[in-house]
Amino acid sequence: MKGNSLKQIRESLLMSKTELARKANVSPITIARIEKGMLCRLETQRKIILALGFGLSDKNKIFGD
Repeated sequence: MKGNSLKQIRESLLMSKTELARKANVSPITIARIEKGMLCRLETQRKIILALGFGLSDKNKIFGD
């Protein structure tokens, strides 16, 4: 497991887990798991980054590494 800033960023945008999941076309359970620090596929990361309104170059701001 690794840390990420997804929850903080999502909350700063006043977005619910369900809303982010819908925009990213993933399940709310997936969002919850990622926020708890579980790993996800690069494709899932890409969907979430774009759904938050960030560019792909901002990956490290959200997911670390």
